[in-house]
Amino acid sequence: MQFLGHVVRFIVAALVLMVVGWIVPQFSVGGFGSALLLALVIALFGWAIEGIFGKKVTPFGRGIVGFIVSALVIYLAQFIVGGVSVSILGALLAALVIGIIDLFIPISTPFEAGKSRKE
Repeated sequence: MQFLGHVVRFIVAALVLMVVGWIVPQFSVGGFGSALLLALVIALFGWAIEGIFGKKVTPFGRGIVGFIVSALVIYLAQFIVGGVSVSILGALLAALVIGIIDLFIPISTPFEAGKSRKE
């Protein structure tokens, strides 16, 4: 059942990214496949950053550092995922919108969810 939960989280994260692409100017996602791959790349970047710098500097962290790291991760992910186009301003706005959406619909990635249970 845990695998299904991870799949659902990625699908919800991809849907959120598509909504953000619709709302935020200078942020576009080509389709659901690109959004799903973008969600995976963002999760992997977040996992790597957390492994290197610790939990306070992750895209999943709260505060200004988490916000800036989120925007940076979103901006860098466009170079890996095809069909995604993001400007720096678009990445900042997307990080803000994703943060606001996360207040109402908390989305944890499989990497973040696995760590929170172990701690």
